[in-house]
Amino acid sequence: MGYNFGGFGGGNMQALMRQAQKMQEDMKRTREEIDNTEYTSSVGGGMVEIAILGNRTVKSIKIKKEVVDPDDVEMLEDLIVSATNDCLRKIADDEKTRLPNLGM
Repeated sequence: MGYNFGGFGGGNMQALMRQAQKMQEDMKRTREEIDNTEYTSSVGGGMVEIAILGNRTVKSIKIKKEVVDPDDVEMLEDLIVSATNDCLRKIADDEKTRLPNLGM
């Protein structure tokens, strides 16, 4: 008497394993693409621009001279935080769209 494991006989199980392996490879490739993608944000009418890679490495920060006011450092700090958070949101949104099976 043979065993029936929910319809996953020899050939079906191999096909399922190949499909799972392909999905894993596709997810790995997509993860690498996201990690190497540059996400940018510009705030304050272009006064502060930030570029962050998908692996969350800050690539660059550009600040226009006009926004540098020693009497209002808080405004510059707020612009940097805003641009950084916007980039991080873009990365998270891209992950949710392109890697839905990871629950990110």
